[in-house]
Amino acid sequence: MFVSRLSSRASRPVVARLMSEAAAPSGNLVINFNLPHSTIYDSKEVSSVIIPGLAGEYGVTAGHSPIVSQMKAGVLQILHTDGGDAEKYFVPGGFALSHENSVTDITCPEAVPLDDLDVSSITSAFADAKKSYDSAEDGSEAKAEAQIDMEVNRAMAAALGTTIA
Repeated sequence: MFVSRLSSRASRPVVARLMSEAAAPSGNLVINFNLPHSTIYDSKEVSSVIIPGLAGEYGVTAGHSPIVSQMKAGVLQILHTDGGDAEKYFVPGGFALSHENSVTDITCPEAVPLDDLDVSSITSAFADAKKSYDSAEDGSEAKAEAQIDMEVNRAMAAALGTTIA
């Protein structure tokens, strides 16, 4: 009984993809860039996007092979079709899904324009996180959270060309 229901489901075609829409008629890459509290881009045509993947930074253009990638803390760069400077965002992680129809969905818990970051604030936040890490009990949730804070602040500093330890 279960096998017959399973085989009948497997023969049905997938009706729609979640999030992705039809490709741009111009042949450009289309991005959907979403945060839990807002949408930065919805079906925006761009030239390409450079993604800080967990396995390494990579670029996506129209016609890219389908890929699902976990992002690490780093700089997400969007290159627009007008050829100007890349629009850069610091992202603490997230996921990127590139579909076969030249649509890429980017979902992050937060994204901050690189120009909005301040080295002195990052350095101060790192120092606070390090103090919390050093004073927390080994194996505790507080120690893990402080370690994450340290790593994200270190990545933000690196995005601005500064090293903190």
